[in-house]
Amino acid sequence: MKKVMLMAIALMVSTMTFAKSDALKAITKSKDYAEAAQLLQAYFASLADNAEKAEAYNHLVDLAMAKVSNETGTIAENQLAIQMGQGKEKAYDTLGLANGICNAIKAAIECNKYDQLPDAKGKVKPRFAEKNAQRVWAVRPNLVNIGQQAAANGNEENVLKFWGAFVDSAEDPFFATQNHDAEKEYIGQVAFFAGRYAFQNKEMDRANRYFEVAKRDPEQRAEAFNFQLYAMRTNLKTREDSVNYVNYLKTLYESEPENDMIIDGINGMYEGMKDKEAQVAFLDAHLAKYPNSFTALANKGLLAMNENNAEEGAKWLRKASEAKADNAVVWTYLGVCLNVLAANATDNASSMKYFDEAIAAFDKAKELDPDRAQANWGYNRYQAYYGRYGEEDPKTKAAEADMK
Repeated sequence: MKKVMLMAIALMVSTMTFAKSDALKAITKSKDYAEAAQLLQAYFASLADNAEKAEAYNHLVDLAMAKVSNETGTIAENQLAIQMGQGKEKAYDTLGLANGICNAIKAAIECNKYDQLPDAKGKVKPRFAEKNAQRVWAVRPNLVNIGQQAAANGNEENVLKFWGAFVDSAEDPFFATQNHDAEKEYIGQVAFFAGRYAFQNKEMDRANRYFEVAKRDPEQRAEAFNFQLYAMRTNLKTREDSVNYVNYLKTLYESEPENDMIIDGINGMYEGMKDKEAQVAFLDAHLAKYPNSFTALANKGLLAMNENNAEEGAKWLRKASEAKADNAVVWTYLGVCLNVLAANATDNASSMKYFDEAIAAFDKAKELDPDRAQANWGYNRYQAYYGRYGEEDPKTKAAEADMK
Protein backbone atom coordinates (compact mmCIF):
# COMPACT_ATOMS: atom_id res chain seq x y z
CA MET A 1 0.00 0.00 0.00
CA LYS A 2 2.81 2.36 0.91
CA LYS A 3 4.49 1.57 -2.39
CA VAL A 4 1.30 2.37 -4.31
CA MET A 5 0.96 5.68 -2.48
CA LEU A 6 4.54 6.63 -3.33
CA MET A 7 3.90 5.82 -6.98
CA ALA A 8 0.74 7.96 -6.95
CA ILE A 9 2.60 10.87 -5.39
CA ALA A 10 5.38 10.50 -7.96
CA LEU A 11 2.79 10.52 -10.72
CA MET A 12 1.20 13.69 -9.32
CA VAL A 13 4.59 15.41 -9.12
CA SER A 14 5.37 14.31 -12.66
CA THR A 15 2.05 15.63 -13.93
CA MET A 16 2.51 18.92 -12.09
CA THR A 17 6.03 19.27 -13.49
CA PHE A 18 5.18 18.73 -17.13
CA ALA A 19 1.67 20.19 -17.36
CA LYS A 20 1.51 23.27 -19.57
CA SER A 21 0.34 26.49 -18.02
CA ASP A 22 -2.93 28.01 -19.15
CA ALA A 23 -0.94 30.92 -20.55
CA LEU A 24 1.13 28.66 -22.82
CA LYS A 25 -1.99 26.74 -23.89
CA ALA A 26 -3.69 29.98 -24.90
CA ILE A 27 -0.65 31.13 -26.91
CA THR A 28 -0.02 27.85 -28.71
CA LYS A 29 -3.71 27.42 -29.50
CA SER A 30 -3.65 30.48 -31.74
CA LYS A 31 -3.06 29.89 -35.45
CA ASP A 32 -2.51 33.56 -36.32
CA TYR A 33 0.92 35.14 -35.86
CA ALA A 34 -0.29 38.61 -34.87
CA GLU A 35 -2.78 37.21 -32.38
CA ALA A 36 -0.26 34.79 -30.89
CA ALA A 37 2.31 37.58 -30.56
CA GLN A 38 -0.21 39.72 -28.67
CA LEU A 39 -1.12 36.81 -26.39
CA LEU A 40 2.54 36.11 -25.66
CA GLN A 41 3.06 39.71 -24.66
CA ALA A 42 -0.06 39.71 -22.48
CA TYR A 43 0.63 36.36 -20.77
CA PHE A 44 4.42 36.48 -20.70
CA ALA A 45 4.63 36.93 -16.91
CA SER A 46 2.29 33.96 -16.41
CA LEU A 47 4.46 31.49 -18.32
CA ALA A 48 5.79 28.90 -15.87
CA ASP A 49 9.51 28.98 -16.67
CA ASN A 50 12.14 29.60 -19.32
CA ALA A 51 11.18 26.39 -21.10
CA GLU A 52 7.62 27.65 -21.57
CA LYS A 53 8.86 31.02 -22.77
CA ALA A 54 11.06 29.27 -25.34
CA GLU A 55 8.12 27.11 -26.45
CA ALA A 56 5.87 30.14 -26.79
CA TYR A 57 8.38 31.94 -28.99
CA ASN A 58 8.95 28.78 -30.98
CA HIS A 59 5.23 28.77 -31.72
CA LEU A 60 5.66 32.23 -33.21
CA VAL A 61 8.50 30.87 -35.34
CA ASP A 62 6.21 28.06 -36.52
CA LEU A 63 3.46 30.49 -37.47
CA ALA A 64 5.83 32.87 -39.26
CA MET A 65 7.47 30.01 -41.14
CA ALA A 66 4.08 28.63 -42.15
CA LYS A 67 3.43 31.93 -43.98
CA VAL A 68 6.92 31.82 -45.49
CA SER A 69 6.51 28.22 -46.64
CA ASN A 70 3.16 28.98 -48.22
CA GLU A 71 4.55 31.86 -50.30
CA THR A 72 7.84 30.17 -51.26
CA GLY A 73 5.81 27.12 -52.24
CA THR A 74 3.76 29.23 -54.63
CA ILE A 75 6.96 30.74 -56.07
CA ALA A 76 8.37 27.25 -56.63
CA GLU A 77 5.15 26.15 -58.35
CA ASN A 78 5.30 29.19 -60.63
CA GLN A 79 8.92 28.49 -61.56
CA LEU A 80 8.05 24.90 -62.40
CA ALA A 81 5.06 25.99 -64.48
CA ILE A 82 7.27 28.36 -66.47
CA GLN A 83 9.85 25.64 -67.07
CA MET A 84 7.21 23.19 -68.22
CA GLY A 85 5.31 25.79 -70.22
CA GLN A 86 2.11 24.89 -68.44
CA GLY A 87 -0.57 26.83 -66.61
CA LYS A 88 -0.76 30.38 -65.30
CA GLU A 89 1.41 31.80 -62.57
CA LYS A 90 -0.31 32.09 -59.20
CA ALA A 91 -0.25 35.34 -57.27
CA TYR A 92 1.76 35.35 -54.07
CA ASP A 93 2.18 37.75 -51.17
CA THR A 94 5.62 39.32 -51.58
CA LEU A 95 5.38 41.61 -48.56
CA GLY A 96 3.81 38.81 -46.53
CA LEU A 97 6.80 36.64 -47.36
CA ALA A 98 9.30 39.31 -46.32
CA ASN A 99 7.42 40.19 -43.14
CA GLY A 100 7.11 36.51 -42.33
CA ILE A 101 10.87 36.08 -42.60
CA CYS A 102 11.46 39.16 -40.41
CA ASN A 103 9.00 37.80 -37.84
CA ALA A 104 10.65 34.38 -37.91
CA ILE A 105 14.10 35.90 -37.37
CA LYS A 106 12.95 37.97 -34.41
CA ALA A 107 10.99 35.13 -32.80
CA ALA A 108 13.78 32.59 -33.33
CA ILE A 109 16.34 34.83 -31.62
CA GLU A 110 13.98 35.44 -28.68
CA CYS A 111 13.19 31.72 -28.50
CA ASN A 112 16.87 30.90 -28.28
CA LYS A 113 17.37 33.42 -25.49
CA TYR A 114 15.12 31.39 -23.18
CA ASP A 115 16.01 28.02 -24.73
CA GLN A 116 19.56 28.51 -23.46
CA LEU A 117 18.47 29.28 -19.87
CA PRO A 118 17.84 26.74 -17.07
CA ASP A 119 14.35 25.22 -16.92
CA ALA A 120 12.29 24.65 -13.74
CA LYS A 121 14.68 21.86 -12.74
CA GLY A 122 17.73 24.04 -13.22
CA LYS A 123 18.83 22.19 -16.36
CA VAL A 124 19.71 23.68 -19.74
CA LYS A 125 18.20 21.57 -22.50
CA PRO A 126 17.90 23.53 -25.76
CA ARG A 127 15.03 22.14 -27.81
CA PHE A 128 14.61 24.55 -30.69
CA ALA A 129 17.94 26.23 -31.49
CA GLU A 130 19.30 24.01 -34.24
CA LYS A 131 16.04 23.57 -36.14
CA ASN A 132 15.11 27.25 -35.96
CA ALA A 133 18.54 28.48 -37.01
CA GLN A 134 18.58 26.20 -40.05
CA ARG A 135 15.07 26.84 -41.33
CA VAL A 136 15.14 30.60 -40.81
CA TRP A 137 18.64 31.00 -42.28
CA ALA A 138 17.60 29.18 -45.42
CA VAL A 139 14.90 31.74 -46.33
CA ARG A 140 16.73 34.96 -45.40
CA PRO A 141 18.12 35.62 -48.93
CA ASN A 142 14.58 36.42 -50.07
CA LEU A 143 14.90 39.66 -48.09
CA VAL A 144 17.58 40.93 -50.48
CA ASN A 145 15.46 40.66 -53.61
CA ILE A 146 12.29 41.91 -51.92
CA GLY A 147 14.23 44.83 -50.47
CA GLN A 148 15.46 45.65 -53.96
CA GLN A 149 11.87 45.67 -55.22
CA ALA A 150 10.93 48.01 -52.38
CA ALA A 151 13.78 50.32 -53.36
CA ALA A 152 12.57 50.37 -56.98
CA ASN A 153 9.11 51.30 -55.70
CA GLY A 154 10.48 54.06 -53.48
CA ASN A 155 9.40 52.37 -50.24
CA GLU A 156 12.37 53.37 -48.08
CA GLU A 157 10.80 52.07 -44.88
CA ASN A 158 10.56 48.53 -46.24
CA VAL A 159 14.02 48.70 -47.82
CA LEU A 160 15.54 49.47 -44.45
CA LYS A 161 13.40 46.89 -42.69
CA PHE A 162 14.21 44.01 -45.04
CA TRP A 163 17.87 44.75 -45.75
CA GLY A 164 18.42 45.66 -42.11
CA ALA A 165 16.93 42.35 -40.97
CA PHE A 166 19.14 40.51 -43.44
CA VAL A 167 22.33 42.15 -42.15
CA ASP A 168 21.37 42.10 -38.47
CA SER A 169 20.58 38.39 -38.57
CA ALA A 170 23.89 37.63 -40.29
CA GLU A 171 25.64 39.37 -37.39
CA ASP A 172 23.58 37.72 -34.65
CA PRO A 173 25.40 34.98 -32.68
CA PHE A 174 22.33 32.76 -33.00
CA PHE A 175 23.18 32.19 -36.67
CA ALA A 176 26.95 31.94 -36.20
CA THR A 177 27.09 28.22 -37.03
CA GLN A 178 25.25 28.62 -40.33
CA ASN A 179 27.07 28.72 -43.67
CA HIS A 180 27.87 32.36 -44.41
CA ASP A 181 30.06 31.69 -47.45
CA ALA A 182 27.30 32.07 -50.03
CA GLU A 183 26.58 35.63 -48.82
CA LYS A 184 30.14 36.91 -48.76
CA GLU A 185 29.90 38.22 -52.31
CA TYR A 186 27.03 40.58 -51.63
CA ILE A 187 26.42 41.14 -47.91
CA GLY A 188 28.88 44.04 -47.87
CA GLN A 189 26.91 45.83 -50.57
CA VAL A 190 23.59 45.14 -48.86
CA ALA A 191 25.03 46.43 -45.57
CA PHE A 192 26.34 49.59 -47.26
CA PHE A 193 22.97 50.49 -48.76
CA ALA A 194 21.17 49.54 -45.55
CA GLY A 195 23.50 52.00 -43.82
CA ARG A 196 22.62 54.73 -46.30
CA TYR A 197 18.91 54.17 -45.78
CA ALA A 198 19.39 54.18 -42.00
CA PHE A 199 21.29 57.48 -42.32
CA GLN A 200 18.46 58.97 -44.40
CA ASN A 201 16.08 57.83 -41.67
CA LYS A 202 18.26 59.65 -39.09
CA GLU A 203 19.25 56.40 -37.31
CA MET A 204 22.98 57.03 -37.03
CA ASP A 205 23.76 54.23 -34.57
CA ARG A 206 22.08 51.78 -36.89
CA ALA A 207 23.79 53.26 -39.93
CA ASN A 208 27.21 52.96 -38.31
CA ARG A 209 26.46 49.33 -37.44
CA TYR A 210 25.77 48.54 -41.07
CA PHE A 211 28.75 50.54 -42.34
CA GLU A 212 31.03 48.53 -40.07
CA VAL A 213 29.76 45.34 -41.71
CA ALA A 214 30.22 46.84 -45.19
CA LYS A 215 33.81 47.85 -44.37
CA ARG A 216 34.74 44.21 -43.88
CA ASP A 217 34.19 43.71 -47.62
CA PRO A 218 37.40 44.75 -49.43
CA GLU A 219 35.46 45.92 -52.48
CA GLN A 220 33.01 47.95 -50.41
CA ARG A 221 35.34 49.25 -47.71
CA ALA A 222 36.45 52.54 -49.25
CA GLU A 223 32.96 53.63 -50.31
CA ALA A 224 31.41 52.60 -47.00
CA PHE A 225 34.12 54.31 -44.97
CA ASN A 226 33.88 57.50 -46.99
CA PHE A 227 30.10 57.69 -46.66
CA GLN A 228 30.30 56.84 -42.96
CA LEU A 229 32.62 59.78 -42.34
CA TYR A 230 30.35 62.03 -44.41
CA ALA A 231 27.30 60.87 -42.45
CA MET A 232 29.02 61.54 -39.15
CA ARG A 233 30.09 65.03 -40.27
CA THR A 234 26.56 66.01 -41.23
CA ASN A 235 25.38 65.25 -37.70
CA LEU A 236 27.76 67.68 -36.03
CA LYS A 237 25.77 70.40 -34.27
CA THR A 238 28.18 72.08 -31.85
CA ARG A 239 31.89 72.76 -31.57
CA GLU A 240 32.03 70.07 -28.91
CA ASP A 241 30.59 67.63 -31.46
CA SER A 242 33.31 68.69 -33.88
CA VAL A 243 36.07 68.23 -31.31
CA ASN A 244 34.74 64.79 -30.42
CA TYR A 245 34.61 63.86 -34.09
CA VAL A 246 38.21 65.00 -34.63
CA ASN A 247 39.27 62.91 -31.65
CA TYR A 248 37.43 59.94 -33.16
CA LEU A 249 39.31 60.46 -36.43
CA LYS A 250 42.59 60.68 -34.54
CA THR A 251 41.83 57.33 -32.94
CA LEU A 252 41.29 55.87 -36.40
CA TYR A 253 44.48 57.57 -37.59
CA GLU A 254 46.53 55.81 -34.92
CA SER A 255 45.62 52.43 -36.36
CA GLU A 256 45.57 53.52 -40.03
CA PRO A 257 48.01 56.44 -40.38
CA GLU A 258 48.24 56.09 -44.16
CA ASN A 259 44.50 56.05 -44.81
CA ASP A 260 43.89 59.01 -47.11
CA MET A 261 40.23 59.35 -46.11
CA ILE A 262 41.18 59.75 -42.45
CA ILE A 263 43.97 62.21 -43.24
CA ASP A 264 41.67 64.26 -45.43
CA GLY A 265 38.94 64.05 -42.78
CA ILE A 266 41.14 65.45 -40.02
CA ASN A 267 42.49 68.19 -42.28
CA GLY A 268 38.98 69.13 -43.40
CA MET A 269 37.69 69.30 -39.86
CA TYR A 270 40.49 71.61 -38.74
CA GLU A 271 39.86 73.78 -41.79
CA GLY A 272 36.14 73.93 -41.05
CA MET A 273 36.83 74.80 -37.41
CA LYS A 274 39.24 77.51 -38.63
CA ASP A 275 42.02 76.02 -36.51
CA LYS A 276 44.89 76.66 -38.90
CA GLU A 277 47.53 76.04 -36.26
CA ALA A 278 46.23 72.53 -35.56
CA GLN A 279 45.75 71.89 -39.29
CA VAL A 280 49.33 72.82 -40.18
CA ALA A 281 50.72 70.92 -37.18
CA PHE A 282 48.84 67.78 -38.19
CA LEU A 283 49.93 67.92 -41.84
CA ASP A 284 53.55 68.68 -40.95
CA ALA A 285 53.70 65.89 -38.38
CA HIS A 286 52.25 63.46 -40.88
CA LEU A 287 54.65 64.50 -43.65
CA ALA A 288 57.59 64.12 -41.27
CA LYS A 289 56.73 60.41 -41.08
CA TYR A 290 55.27 59.97 -44.56
CA PRO A 291 56.95 62.54 -46.87
CA ASN A 292 55.31 61.11 -49.98
CA SER A 293 51.76 61.23 -48.63
CA PHE A 294 49.73 62.48 -51.60
CA THR A 295 46.76 63.65 -49.55
CA ALA A 296 48.86 65.61 -47.06
CA LEU A 297 50.98 67.18 -49.83
CA ALA A 298 47.89 68.17 -51.79
CA ASN A 299 46.25 69.68 -48.71
CA LYS A 300 49.39 71.68 -47.95
CA GLY A 301 49.21 73.05 -51.48
CA LEU A 302 45.53 73.93 -51.21
CA LEU A 303 46.12 75.58 -47.85
CA ALA A 304 48.79 77.79 -49.44
CA MET A 305 46.47 78.62 -52.35
CA ASN A 306 43.74 79.69 -49.93
CA GLU A 307 46.25 82.14 -48.47
CA ASN A 308 47.10 83.45 -51.97
CA ASN A 309 50.62 82.05 -51.73
CA ALA A 310 51.11 80.77 -55.27
CA GLU A 311 54.79 79.97 -54.82
CA GLU A 312 54.18 77.80 -51.76
CA GLY A 313 51.14 76.27 -53.39
CA ALA A 314 53.11 75.29 -56.49
CA LYS A 315 55.83 73.79 -54.31
CA TRP A 316 53.49 71.41 -52.48
CA LEU A 317 51.24 70.63 -55.43
CA ARG A 318 54.27 69.74 -57.54
CA LYS A 319 55.30 67.27 -54.83
CA ALA A 320 51.76 65.92 -54.73
CA SER A 321 51.77 65.37 -58.50
CA GLU A 322 55.03 63.47 -58.17
CA ALA A 323 53.57 61.29 -55.44
CA LYS A 324 50.43 60.55 -57.48
CA ALA A 325 50.60 61.48 -61.14
CA ASP A 326 47.05 60.50 -62.12
CA ASN A 327 45.05 63.19 -60.30
CA ALA A 328 43.65 65.79 -62.70
CA VAL A 329 42.56 68.11 -59.90
CA VAL A 330 46.07 68.49 -58.50
CA TRP A 331 47.53 69.10 -61.97
CA THR A 332 44.89 71.79 -62.54
CA TYR A 333 45.58 73.56 -59.25
CA LEU A 334 49.32 73.35 -59.92
CA GLY A 335 48.72 75.02 -63.28
CA VAL A 336 46.69 77.78 -61.62
CA CYS A 337 49.55 78.53 -59.20
CA LEU A 338 52.07 78.58 -62.07
CA ASN A 339 49.83 80.96 -64.04
CA VAL A 340 49.86 83.35 -61.08
CA LEU A 341 53.64 83.10 -60.78
CA ALA A 342 53.97 83.80 -64.51
CA ALA A 343 51.75 86.86 -64.25
CA ASN A 344 53.70 88.19 -61.26
CA ALA A 345 57.18 87.48 -62.64
CA THR A 346 59.45 90.51 -62.87
CA ASP A 347 61.15 89.44 -66.09
CA ASN A 348 59.93 87.94 -69.35
CA ALA A 349 62.15 84.88 -69.21
CA SER A 350 60.81 83.81 -65.83
CA SER A 351 57.27 84.52 -66.95
CA MET A 352 57.63 82.33 -70.07
CA LYS A 353 59.22 79.58 -67.97
CA TYR A 354 56.26 79.55 -65.59
CA PHE A 355 53.77 79.57 -68.48
CA ASP A 356 55.53 76.58 -70.02
CA GLU A 357 55.27 74.72 -66.74
CA ALA A 358 51.62 75.72 -66.38
CA ILE A 359 50.84 74.47 -69.90
CA ALA A 360 52.49 71.15 -69.12
CA ALA A 361 50.37 70.82 -65.95
CA PHE A 362 47.11 71.76 -67.72
CA ASP A 363 47.87 69.44 -70.64
CA LYS A 364 48.34 66.62 -68.15
CA ALA A 365 45.01 67.46 -66.54
CA LYS A 366 43.37 67.44 -69.98
CA GLU A 367 44.91 64.06 -70.75
CA LEU A 368 43.62 62.58 -67.48
CA ASP A 369 40.21 64.27 -67.57
CA PRO A 370 39.36 65.25 -71.16
CA ASP A 371 35.67 65.83 -70.37
CA ARG A 372 36.46 68.01 -67.32
CA ALA A 373 34.34 65.76 -65.12
CA GLN A 374 36.65 66.22 -62.14
CA ALA A 375 38.68 69.36 -62.90
CA ASN A 376 37.62 72.41 -64.92
CA TRP A 377 40.99 73.13 -66.53
CA GLY A 378 39.56 74.81 -69.67
CA TYR A 379 39.79 78.56 -69.07
CA ASN A 380 42.97 78.45 -66.99
CA ARG A 381 44.67 76.36 -69.67
CA TYR A 382 43.64 78.90 -72.31
CA GLN A 383 45.12 81.67 -70.13
CA ALA A 384 48.44 79.85 -70.00
CA TYR A 385 48.56 79.44 -73.80
CA TYR A 386 47.46 83.06 -74.28
CA GLY A 387 50.20 84.32 -71.96
CA ARG A 388 52.84 82.13 -73.59
CA TYR A 389 52.01 82.37 -77.31
CA GLY A 390 49.63 85.29 -77.72
CA GLU A 391 46.03 85.49 -78.87
CA GLU A 392 46.51 84.63 -82.57
CA ASP A 393 48.76 81.60 -82.24
CA PRO A 394 47.12 78.35 -83.48
CA LYS A 395 47.95 76.66 -80.19
CA THR A 396 46.09 79.37 -78.31
CA LYS A 397 43.13 79.07 -80.67
CA ALA A 398 43.09 75.32 -80.10
CA ALA A 399 43.15 75.85 -76.33
CA GLU A 400 40.24 78.29 -76.68
CA ALA A 401 38.28 75.68 -78.63
CA ASP A 402 38.97 73.13 -75.88
CA MET A 403 37.15 75.40 -73.44
CA LYS A 404 33.81 74.76 -75.15
